[in-house]
Amino acid sequence: MEDKPSSSNLLDSTCNLSEDRVEASSCGGDLFEILPDHLIVEVLTRLPVVSWVSAACVQKRWAALFRSESLWQTALRKRWPNAERDRRWPGPIGRGSHKRQYIALHTSNYLFSFEDQDGDIHELVGHAYLFLKEQLQVSAPLSYGLLHGTVIDQFLACGKKGHLAHELASQIWLAVIDNLDESEHTFHLLMQIVEEWEVFLPYPYSKSHAVQWRLFERLFTDFRDCLTRFDYYSVLTRAKHKFECIPATWLGY
Repeated sequence: MEDKPSSSNLLDSTCNLSEDRVEASSCGGDLFEILPDHLIVEVLTRLPVVSWVSAACVQKRWAALFRSESLWQTALRKRWPNAERDRRWPGPIGRGSHKRQYIALHTSNYLFSFEDQDGDIHELVGHAYLFLKEQLQVSAPLSYGLLHGTVIDQFLACGKKGHLAHELASQIWLAVIDNLDESEHTFHLLMQIVEEWEVFLPYPYSKSHAVQWRLFERLFTDFRDCLTRFDYYSVLTRAKHKFECIPATWLGY
């Protein structure tokens, strides 16, 4: 399970290669030079996803193919033949390019495990996950309550019931929080979310117990050394206000 997020990160970086990196790895002519692009695409999309970054570094032509829509269309058709581009996609979070669609499906497939009875939940969850994580990583993210509401609204706009929208949004928040790296930016981000999420919101926009617990858990474990004495007791007070029982591992500055 630990390898799954890493393969998603590799995929996301495949088409963001610098020209210098490609040139450094470029080699002389070979048999692939005489093949047309559509055959090269067929070969590349048959490789494991974890090998795509390395393949894109072989030569400029291959890197260009990974930046083209045709490769991602082929990859989508092979991996998810039922993914329809002409399907109506309402809501605030767009589907984007074929590459974006593939990354959303790939991410959802590797990070989440649930029954996709409606046939489109996996892609919805993938797009919502990418949207939320990207927004949290910018220097000045939107209000966390607004981001949470946007994710909920996306599921509601696509016809999901309130309880399902709430559950899916909670799973997405948990996955995003778990996959944030241990950095100063993440520490300040978690501190800000804990403070802002004091505001009460009605169901299905309310924050789940599991998500709030995970926020405090990361602060008291992964970022314990970053907490000043004032920060520690401030966060601990908030935690005691929210939860009846506090783990012993959270106690003691």
